[in-house]
Amino acid sequence: MDQRQPLDHVARIQADWRRQRPDVDVSPQGVIGRLHRLAARLTGELCRVYGDYGLGEGEFDVLCALRRAGEPYERAPGELAAHTMVTTGAMTKRIDRLERAGLVTRRRSDGDQRGRIVALTGPGRELIDQAFTDHMRNERRLLDLLTPDEAETLESLLTTWLSRVEAGG
Repeated sequence: MDQRQPLDHVARIQADWRRQRPDVDVSPQGVIGRLHRLAARLTGELCRVYGDYGLGEGEFDVLCALRRAGEPYERAPGELAAHTMVTTGAMTKRIDRLERAGLVTRRRSDGDQRGRIVALTGPGRELIDQAFTDHMRNERRLLDLLTPDEAETLESLLTTWLSRVEAGG
């Protein structure tokens, strides 16, 4: 008896390509295509929680970077950009929005009058603490779709693969 799962979206695309271009190895689509689809679904699931707090993904990242800094929960904008992997121009827009919402403040740096420092406000810290707790609960819900052994194996594989890709492999 055949125990294979029915063809999913990626497998159907691969089958089409195998018919149309039998000269091309489409097996990488099996992994890359599914990762791409999964990443899009996961992003949507994560962004729902951010939205519950009136935040976009970028604002959530900025608040998390400030909270992770520890007391007094502040960083320079360039440091924030490095910790969130966005450009300084995009960072400025995020900080502007968060400042208007009363979640962060901006001030001149004590050591460099040209520099700026961004800090969490009390309401900003309360919001990110709640949002992060719900975010972790949501990530746990998503990861619990796998067994603990599957999750551990996947984390190990992704860690190895990501380090090789980031090394230019």
